[in-house]
Amino acid sequence: MAEGKSPQQVASIASEILQGSDRLLVTRASPEAFSAVREVVPDASYRETARAIVADRRASRRAIPGVMVACAGTADLPAASEAVVTAELMDCEVERAFDVGVAGIHRLFDSMPAIRRARVIVVVAGMEGALPSVVGGLVDVPVIAVPTSVGYGAGFQGLAALLAMLNSCAPGVGVVNIDNGFGAGYLAAMINRAASAGTARPGRGLDAEP
Repeated sequence: MAEGKSPQQVASIASEILQGSDRLLVTRASPEAFSAVREVVPDASYRETARAIVADRRASRRAIPGVMVACAGTADLPAASEAVVTAELMDCEVERAFDVGVAGIHRLFDSMPAIRRARVIVVVAGMEGALPSVVGGLVDVPVIAVPTSVGYGAGFQGLAALLAMLNSCAPGVGVVNIDNGFGAGYLAAMINRAASAGTARPGRGLDAEP
């Protein structure tokens, strides 16, 4: 995570990581941090919405289907995009259902065929944080809920959404910290990769082998 570090510190850490790894992901990165990293990692790219710096030097890549990232509204895109980037860098093929919040719930229903194909679903929402409970009640796969700091007044910078998700009565919903798209994407990728190593769930249209 670049937050709290100077651009020069981020660049130094990025360079050191790539000495022992063929992949780099820096979250919460500013354009200034990216400029510093590009000086030492010329092949790095910047994912503006996700606020992430990425470098991938692998000769070949897998893309294991099974991860869905859904978010309630446009303001939730930074955390949702962070989850997407993280899961993709961990060899997962990620489907997206953005702007499907409960204020226009028909949009969610329009996306249900894709959502039901997933082995694991990351659901990102701010305000009252209702979307993960709705999704959790419609599917029978793990749902990773990400509260965001989007909102005002009694939203308390995401605390209201966090508490709503923790109090969800829908089974199979787990919750990560406020704005933690990285943690959600990482966990989703772990679940998907483990599931892909066994027998695919019936009716999902997924291959048993990655």
